[in-house]
Amino acid sequence: MSRDARWKALLELLVERGRLDVEQAAAELEVSAATIRRDFDQLAEQQMLVRTRGGAVVHGVSYELPLRYKTARHASEKQRIATAVAGLIAPGEAVGLTGGTTTTEVARALAVRGDLTSGSPALTVVTNALNIANELAVRPQFKIVVTGGVARPQSYELIGPLADGVLGQITVDVAVLGVVALDVTHGAAAHDEAEAAINRLLCERAERVVVAADSSKLGQRAFARICPVESVDTLVTDAAAGAETVRRFEEAGVRVLLV
Repeated sequence: MSRDARWKALLELLVERGRLDVEQAAAELEVSAATIRRDFDQLAEQQMLVRTRGGAVVHGVSYELPLRYKTARHASEKQRIATAVAGLIAPGEAVGLTGGTTTTEVARALAVRGDLTSGSPALTVVTNALNIANELAVRPQFKIVVTGGVARPQSYELIGPLADGVLGQITVDVAVLGVVALDVTHGAAAHDEAEAAINRLLCERAERVVVAADSSKLGQRAFARICPVESVDTLVTDAAAGAETVRRFEEAGVRVLLV
């Protein structure tokens, strides 16, 4: 197992459990305890975990796994969700994409849609996510608009007043929102308040708002609210979402698509 693969596995285990000890992690990853100690020390230097005697813990309730380490989590669900979300977007529309693993999959699903291979433009994509802009910029049929701002390394998103300035001057047909949490009472949320503020502004500039979120995000809450549930037109999630959870969203006026 390569170091990057090992680090990703360690961080995913840590997010799921909150705490890991060296011997436990070594057994699960089938490497030596010395290797795990070295990994924990190096990840702690990058402030991606907190080192403890004999192990490691996450930073706390606001802990956020950087995007490059989240791509494998719920991967199949995210791909199904992304395909369904892409199908909600009509040729010629202006679509806003926030950052995140699921919205990145949406961008990839749009890129391979057969009816979006030509046009002037086939789609206008507005995003504050550097990785999404990078993937779509090679598609000449797409008009790519990137907000300004300061890059946030955890999510590759541009945040701050420079991004506000661009979003304040445009409107989009649909905003596709990636979230950390979505709850009927608390709405859509992110870990970072500056990121949430940009996402909120994008929603305000959209005719309709689609939340793309796997079922693990539903009924959860996070530090910074993006928008109330009343602002969400459609939720696309996976079939593991509970019937009661779906019912509550539908009663709040949200159209729920299960994939």
